[in-house]
Amino acid sequence: MTSLASCIFCRIIKGEIPSFKLIETETTYSFLDIGPLARGHSLVIPKVHAEKLHELPDESLQDILLIAKKIALALGCENYNLLQNNGKIAHQEVGHVHFHVIPKPEASAKEGLVIGWPQQKPSMDDLKALAEELKSKM
Repeated sequence: MTSLASCIFCRIIKGEIPSFKLIETETTYSFLDIGPLARGHSLVIPKVHAEKLHELPDESLQDILLIAKKIALALGCENYNLLQNNGKIAHQEVGHVHFHVIPKPEASAKEGLVIGWPQQKPSMDDLKALAEELKSKM
């Protein structure tokens, strides 16, 4: 597994920084967020250091969603967010791929993730052209 000495998440995985570990596998580590948005807010991270999702080897993704699902079930909340940001302007605070499992308690506007959604209104022709362009690159 590759790691970066200056990365806080790599240091947590190595045990150099304490954490409240939840589940650990060969490729993945999960723990409680120490600055939670709601009770039980957790992080699921790959053990391989990569800053952004597209830089991560595919095999590093195999456990992440399974662990996030287990955490969500253990939290027992009906509503929650699974959040993953890539890059500083996309609100990524730590330069290591990580997924947040954030409970959204019933009827709570102040607890859990609070977001805006600046929806755009592209034309159907623009969407069709974009879909074709993306398909041609995959």
